[in-house]
Amino acid sequence: MRTHFIHDREEIDAILKQCKTCYVAMSEDGFPYVLPLNFAIDGDRVILHSAQSGRMWETIKKNPKVCINWTLGEELAWQDAEVACSYRVKSKSVIVEGTAEIITDVEEKERLFKHFMSQYSDLSFKFNAPAIRNVGVLVVPITKLTAKEFGKKVRK
Repeated sequence: MRTHFIHDREEIDAILKQCKTCYVAMSEDGFPYVLPLNFAIDGDRVILHSAQSGRMWETIKKNPKVCINWTLGEELAWQDAEVACSYRVKSKSVIVEGTAEIITDVEEKERLFKHFMSQYSDLSFKFNAPAIRNVGVLVVPITKLTAKEFGKKVRK
């Protein structure tokens, strides 16, 4: 079983569409901090949301560089059941690096939040002004994108 890079953007987007959670890694005073978040993809940008306070928010203000991971699949596979080193988890993983931007414009926040909800539902949502004003919206332009498939059988 091998690890293969995935280069096709449509295949990468299909992986992301199936995921419901991403893991956002930040650095707080040189110490790593990872947080699971809901997300949406808007072209070459990742949309995230949170409260406008707390550890994540303060960390992003100090150091907006982030790394985001999505993993799809958890099937255990092996080439030889008696050989520990032949075990793998069959999965696909996407990693994005970028610099988070805090969105403050209310109209843009609402547009992004509507797009964000399309990741989770086909319903059309309306948001009241206090809801939009009080939610924190982050956009991460993708500066680096990698994807891999793990545990793929080698064809002979």
